[in-house]
Amino acid sequence: MKTQSLTITDNRTGKSYEIPIQYGTYPDYGASISALDLRKIKVSAQDFGLLTYDPGYTNTASCKSSVTFLDGEKGILRYRGYSIEQLAENSTYLETAYLLLNGELPNQTQLAGWHEDVLEHTFVHENIKKLIDGFHHKAHPMGTLVGTVGALSTFYPDAKNIHETDCRDRQIWRLMAKMPTLAAFAYRHSLGLPYVYPDQSLSYVGNFMNMLWKKSELQYQPNPILEKALDVLFILHADHEQNCSTSVMRAVASSYSDPFSATSSAIAALYGPLHGGANEAVLHMLAEIGSVDRVPEFIKTVKSGEVSRLMGFGHRVYKHYDPRATICKKLANDVFSVTGVNPLLAVALELERVALQDDYFISRNLYPNVDFYSGLIYQAMGFPVGMFPVLFAIARNAGWLAQWKEFLLDPDQKIARPRQIYCGDQARDYIAVDNR
Repeated sequence: MKTQSLTITDNRTGKSYEIPIQYGTYPDYGASISALDLRKIKVSAQDFGLLTYDPGYTNTASCKSSVTFLDGEKGILRYRGYSIEQLAENSTYLETAYLLLNGELPNQTQLAGWHEDVLEHTFVHENIKKLIDGFHHKAHPMGTLVGTVGALSTFYPDAKNIHETDCRDRQIWRLMAKMPTLAAFAYRHSLGLPYVYPDQSLSYVGNFMNMLWKKSELQYQPNPILEKALDVLFILHADHEQNCSTSVMRAVASSYSDPFSATSSAIAALYGPLHGGANEAVLHMLAEIGSVDRVPEFIKTVKSGEVSRLMGFGHRVYKHYDPRATICKKLANDVFSVTGVNPLLAVALELERVALQDDYFISRNLYPNVDFYSGLIYQAMGFPVGMFPVLFAIARNAGWLAQWKEFLLDPDQKIARPRQIYCGDQARDYIAVDNR
């Protein structure tokens, strides 16, 4: 094997530097150099050293992680080595969450204990209800979720003891358990309906559906097909490597903030339309197209630049068909067998068919992503579009907490503090206001 290093020659000075190359599990995928090694490259003793300039961190690794593997070129997504296809087919969201958090699938005893630990914490303090009541009835449920999750830190001051294993576990149970409760309460508040308390005899997802949709029946019984569908969707969204909200979770965690505050900040990042609002944008696009016969005309407007993007196609990481989209497409048929077919499905299928036969989209690696079908499913199940990113947040909570836990146990990590390249004025003398 060749020497595992990189030789850099600085043409300003003629000096050469040998920089060690590091590898991850997949050498062809994860070769890297330490950014601090570039600091050695200087033109003088006073020179700060060479920096990399990478807006959006498009080619910068901020951490070493063993949680999620993603190969966008081949359309592969794995949690702790397990393919997303196998997990969606065989696992449950709560079991998948255990895998993400602990690195291994649980045995029967561990899974039963995990279920008990989480479901035991599904209730929230009654004062949280008063806090939600203080929000306007038209408040976006994501805004309500940001506020209430952050507020939980004031109810659990022990959450600051993040370096104690038992304490960390308690906060994980609390966040996993209470996020669906807060989300359901925000939803009921927006409709002016009374809050429904958790039913710990139901599954994790079944209890969430109970808190959303229970009316006057003594006990809510979720439809098993819809319950399974929502469970699978949660698995698909549980983690996705170092995305925007996960990076925020890690950045806030780097200051040793409590996990409720860090999770609230991650939810705020997900609230942005470029991150958590994509499936809503797909629905708006499909509604704008309106019918199958208008698809060719719409495709022309995208190719001509009249419409900036084909929503639900393409991905920052995936350069192939998003494996989650394949699962979603099949899942849609299961859901529609219960709810009736979403009238926009025909438009979506035709749009996908036409786009995948067009070299314009194929050459640009524009394939359907998970957002293309998930919005249709959520809409068919009765969720308003404002709840779409909330569902995303509930699912991604497991990944955020897994990444938070991994960060705290990583001795290489430090408080996040990126460098900048200063482009402003040089030193200037102050001028009194009368002389300006």
